[in-house]
Amino acid sequence: MTDPSAQVEIPNRALFKAAEVCDLVQVQAYVLRSWEAEFPDLGVSKTAGAPRVYRRADVEQVIRIKHLLLVEGLTLAGARRKLEEDSSPVGADEPAITELVGRNARERLTAIKRGLQSILALLAGAADAGNGRHVAAPAKKAPVSSSRSKPSRGKTPARSKGGRSKATRRRGR
Repeated sequence: MTDPSAQVEIPNRALFKAAEVCDLVQVQAYVLRSWEAEFPDLGVSKTAGAPRVYRRADVEQVIRIKHLLLVEGLTLAGARRKLEEDSSPVGADEPAITELVGRNARERLTAIKRGLQSILALLAGAADAGNGRHVAAPAKKAPVSSSRSKPSRGKTPARSKGGRSKATRRRGR
């Protein structure tokens, strides 16, 4: 399969206006704008009052999208998946990541966290010792449950202009 961008000669510039991209790729402006919405990786610079500007890589991606849609016959969703597959890293890199991080990374990070917390407690104690006060290490916060109701803040029942609460008015007193 030939490279679709090889068929289109892209001028050697860094930025292109939307009209120039439409002329190069031979698509209508509304098609280009719809592709911007469908393909979030299409990096378009839009500023208030300024025209849309495309980088050279964006123009190449527009050419690739056009090829996928019109020549290969893919849908927009299929073209998006194909572009994601082409740009995603290969799964062969996973062993290299494991080698860099190590197999027991969680245990090592937990140990580092405990060490940093103890240093923080020592520093807090040293700062307070200079003031003549002793403060204990910060306690762990209990997890907040979303099923608990909010504690009341001492609010009184809603009262009307007459000074009676809703409950009193219902009883007729």
